[in-house]
Formats: sequence, structure tokens, C-alpha cells
Amino acid sequence: MFEALARDLRAGTPADLTRAARRALVAAFLVIAVPGLPLGGLYLLTRPASLPAGWVAALVLLAAVLAAAGLHLARLAARDPAQAPSRTVLTAAFQAGTAPAIPFLLGCVFFQQPAALAALWLVSGLAFLAAWVSLPGWAEAAGERAY
Repeated sequence: MFEALARDLRAGTPADLTRAARRALVAAFLVIAVPGLPLGGLYLLTRPASLPAGWVAALVLLAAVLAAAGLHLARLAARDPAQAPSRTVLTAAFQAGTAPAIPFLLGCVFFQQPAALAALWLVSGLAFLAAWVSLPGWAEAAGERAY
């Protein structure tokens, strides 16, 4: 996976940068989010008390705001003219990987509350989709700066 990522970064065309950025996005998400699964399982063994619906809604809203902030920061990183295009896109993709990871990790705390888990993982999925769709535009903008 990382060999293909490096090859795409060296090629430098917008299509190659997009492929590299998508690989980086997936890698960043997995590195951050996967540890939440066993930790959430261990937390479930402690039989945590359920959180009231109002608090769950507030937490889902907070997760959405944090995911949006992560995407905004990634968008800003994608426009950094001081870096090489490949580095700019890679930085933005890694930062965008945090956006869906935050609600995913929060969802791992709610294995005992399926509705809360589903709402948080839905926010995570939407943030991942938003990052995935944004990457080609970021790569194209970075590629235009290079040429």
C-alpha cells in the first residue's frame, strides 16, 4: 500500500495525487480509529450506564462540529502554497482522516446504546465521504500550482 502511495506521489499528476491522497486518508483513518474497537469492547465489559437521549444528541452534535473542524483544517492545509504539491495533498489527506475518526471513536464508547452508536458512526461515514469527495479538488489545485 505504501509503495503504491509513494509511486503515485512521485508521478505528481492530479489523478495520481488523488489516488495517493485517498490511500493516505484510509491509512490515517484506520490508524486512529481501529484501536477504538477493542477499547470500546473492553469498556463494554464494565457495564457502563446509558446516557440520556439529550446528552447523546449533544455528543452527536459535538462530533459533527469536530469532524467539520477537521475537514476545514484539512482544506486549509490543502491550500498551503509554501509546500510541494505532493506534500500539500498528503498533509491534507492525513488531516482529513481525523475528521471521520473522531465520531467513530466516540461511537466506540456506545456499544451498549445501538442508537447512539449508529448516529455517531453515521456522522463518521458522512465525514469520510466528505473528505473522499474533497480530495480530487485538493489534488487538482495542488497539481495546477506545480505546473
